[in-house]
Amino acid sequence: MHIIHLSAECYPAAKAGGLGDVVGSLPKYLNQHGEFCEVIIPKYRTPWLDEQEFDVVWESSAPLGQDYFGFTILKEKTNKLGFPFYVIDIPGRFDRPGVYIDPWSGHGYWDEFERALSFQIAALEWIRTFHKKPDVIHCHDHHTGLVPFMIKQCVRFSELQDMPSIITVHNAEYQGQQSMMNAEMLPPFIPHNYGLLEWNGQLNSLASALKCAWQITTVSQSYMQELGESSSGLEPLFNQETAKSRGIINGIDTEVWDPSTDPLLEHNYTIRGIKTGKKKNKAVLCEQFGLNPELPTIAFIGRLVREKGADLLPDLISHFMHSDKEVNFILLGTGDPSLHDIFARMENDHFGYFDATLEYNEKLAHQMYAGSDFILMPSRVEPCGLNQMFAMRYGTIPIVRSIGGLIDTVKDLSDGDGYGIRFDDFTLHEAEEAINRAIDLFADKKEIQRVVSRIAKLDYSWNNSAKEYINMYKELINLK
Repeated sequence: MHIIHLSAECYPAAKAGGLGDVVGSLPKYLNQHGEFCEVIIPKYRTPWLDEQEFDVVWESSAPLGQDYFGFTILKEKTNKLGFPFYVIDIPGRFDRPGVYIDPWSGHGYWDEFERALSFQIAALEWIRTFHKKPDVIHCHDHHTGLVPFMIKQCVRFSELQDMPSIITVHNAEYQGQQSMMNAEMLPPFIPHNYGLLEWNGQLNSLASALKCAWQITTVSQSYMQELGESSSGLEPLFNQETAKSRGIINGIDTEVWDPSTDPLLEHNYTIRGIKTGKKKNKAVLCEQFGLNPELPTIAFIGRLVREKGADLLPDLISHFMHSDKEVNFILLGTGDPSLHDIFARMENDHFGYFDATLEYNEKLAHQMYAGSDFILMPSRVEPCGLNQMFAMRYGTIPIVRSIGGLIDTVKDLSDGDGYGIRFDDFTLHEAEEAINRAIDLFADKKEIQRVVSRIAKLDYSWNNSAKEYINMYKELINLK
């Protein structure tokens, strides 16, 4: 099968979150299973993209409302990502340093809709020239959510209308909502189907994809169920489209996330040497931050935003800093400026027990996965979550809230075959109880080593999930 993935992100070329990790690894595993997957993203001015060599594949122009824009399709020369990787260069739209956010202002780009739409139109312009059309076009999140509509409704792309389309919802909090006036920028479409673009009086790219795509997927079974109950206004639509919806849990790239070969670690280790390996990496980590390696060390890695439960952290950490329980907390991430200020002050107030690195730092993230005892994820929303899988791959025990994909990937220690710590409600009290359980577990050296050894052997690779995607693709092709 020939599958094309359209996405705004793909690791390591451009990444802002879990979407980039998925698109950077799923196609590789699908290809290893004998399929032919390609990826197309915009050409941003990221350091990785600036360093690569590309071949020019195609150049053209296309309409965007009353105007035309020029674009170039470029292919990375070496297939180093494990799949053919294409970028679309649209001068004036994507030749900027940020994926979504202007790093100078800290805000989203003013022409967000025009950027996303021009990318989608350019991709379809190129695909319609193919002598043999792809078997499936796989779209990711609202940034590519207008593709299923344009395939079905725009006369310009009528030769693609029988091509099955999939929309994978990585995060329904972001829907690409715009004024309905922006519909005029699309290529001409059948007027009486205008409503396929609209939701609650606005043009909604994600809602349009849910209506028009042949298949809806999301990144865990539990999140699929939750979307029918809470999806920022799209609940009726998710419930209406359940017949063509399914949840498939994300995996991780176990070639990238492998403590025995990870070049970003100070000390590599295998499962057999995990006790010594983690001890060495913890010593490096604690020396870097001036912490006592004899204490349990709990890490938070991720965006400092409400969605990730980051606003719970100051009170939670302060509670233990003022208690008789000795524990280290380390934090890595960026986000809400007000949280940045709070954590910066807390560093001084709790020196020797708490440290916050308020930046994006891939090397430090890997070292924290390897050197920490626990990883904390108190999320309000977590469609799948990859951090808990990265952590377990490195023998670090997850402390998570029972939400979304965290339910599907972390089984509580209270179950006979459990291997993590979960809490249900987003409250300070329940989070404190979860941390107390972690501290008690750390004190039981025999038991914590048993848990560490177990989680490091769990298989969260893409192999099983890739097989589910392949079966889904085949079902859609049979429908065609």
